[in-house]
Amino acid sequence: MDYYGIGFSNIRLPNDSKSYIYKFDRRINTFPQEVFIHEFLHSLERNAKEYGYSRPELHDYKKYGYEDELLIGQKKWYTDYMNREILTDEGKIGLPEEIYILKPAKNSDFKYSYELNDVFTEPENFIQEISSILNTIINRIEQIF
Repeated sequence: MDYYGIGFSNIRLPNDSKSYIYKFDRRINTFPQEVFIHEFLHSLERNAKEYGYSRPELHDYKKYGYEDELLIGQKKWYTDYMNREILTDEGKIGLPEEIYILKPAKNSDFKYSYELNDVFTEPENFIQEISSILNTIINRIEQIF
């Protein structure tokens, strides 16, 4: 989640097409998007910490009586964590409601950022579509050699 103090979540998907870990398959998992939610929650957890809010640690689910369940993973924990519905003797805890509208606490978090719209543009006409296909083929050939 934290890369050399820069402060971003990194999700790396395997190139192996035989891997089903991040694909929906009812026999394997019904909550495959869990990895994305988990890393996103680490970002919110970090922001809450930097703003001085008290909140439970994301990995402390067992401490509060939650289990990593078959098929749905930690979905109940994440739901209660996000909605501040974790029951304790002192009351309900979780992420503070304000954290969803606050930007990261430091401007330096954006030092290496760039607009994704410039990177992931969809073709707008037939020529751009053909060009996109050819570029993909050329890139794959270059990877082979």
